[in-house]
Amino acid sequence: MSRYAPGHKQEAKARILAAVGRGFRKRGYGGIGVDGLAREAEVTSGALYGHFPSKEAAFKEAVMAGIDELREAIEALRAEHGAKWVEIFIDFYLGQKRVCDLGESCALQSLTPEVQRSDDETRAAFETHMELVAHAVADGLAGADARDRLARAWALLAILSGGVTLARAVEDRQTSETIAAAIRQAAFKAAGKGEKSSAGRRQ
Repeated sequence: MSRYAPGHKQEAKARILAAVGRGFRKRGYGGIGVDGLAREAEVTSGALYGHFPSKEAAFKEAVMAGIDELREAIEALRAEHGAKWVEIFIDFYLGQKRVCDLGESCALQSLTPEVQRSDDETRAAFETHMELVAHAVADGLAGADARDRLARAWALLAILSGGVTLARAVEDRQTSETIAAAIRQAAFKAAGKGEKSSAGRRQ
C-alpha cells in the first residue's frame, strides 16, 4: 500500500514546478543549474530528476505552466469583470507585475527571452500555448472582425511584456514609472479602448 494519499505525487510536482519557475524567472536559464533549482524547490537534486529528466525539460514545463497561468488569469478576469477586464489587466500588469519580485513576475515577460534561445521543441510548444493566450485576449476585445481582434491581442501582449521588461531594466524608479505610463497608453490603444489618463493607475 502506498504511504501517500492519492494525488500526492501530482501535488508534489506542482509545488516543485512552481519553484522551478521562480528559479528560472529570477536567474535565467543560464544563471541557475539543477542544484540551484533543487534548492529553490527545497528538494534534493535526485528528487528533482525524479520529476524532470533534464534541466531543459524542467525549463520547458515551467514556461508552459507560466503561460497557461497567464491564460487562466485572463479568462478569470473576463468572467469576473466583463468588458472592464482589459483595463484591470493592463493596470495590474504595469503595476504589480512590474514591481513585484522577479521570481513572481509573469512568465511571458521574464521567460520569453530565454525561450528564443531554446530548442525547436520548446519554441513550438511555446507558440501553441501562446496562441491560446492570444485567442483568450482576442475573445475579450470589442469589434466584429475576428482577425483584427487577434492582431490587436498579439500587439497588446507584446506591448505589455516588452514594456515591463524595459521598465524593470532601468534603475531609476521615476524613469520606470514614465515608461509604464507610456506603455499604458499604447496598451489601451491596442485594446481599442482609446487613450486613458494615468491618474489613478494601480500600482
